[in-house]
Amino acid sequence: MNEYTRLAIWAGVIAAVFGFLWWQGHLANIRTYILETREELRKCTWPSWHELKGSTIVVMLSILMLGVFTVVVDFVLTLMVRWMTQI
Repeated sequence: MNEYTRLAIWAGVIAAVFGFLWWQGHLANIRTYILETREELRKCTWPSWHELKGSTIVVMLSILMLGVFTVVVDFVLTLMVRWMTQI
């Protein structure tokens, strides 16, 4: 099967799916969903660049502290298990 035949088949499948969705009225539902989503996003208050940088730093520090805590607890537990198994 050559490339043009494969392309024609895919175009036919996409057209059939589009036609079915249009016939069932789902395209109108999708359009309504997109319009309502855009309207809700306009109501949102977005952070300023300064607030965004500050929040990013807080998240990065939190992740770093959690990582360090996990490594330390893992190291201590490993030492305890080794000590217990040597007795």
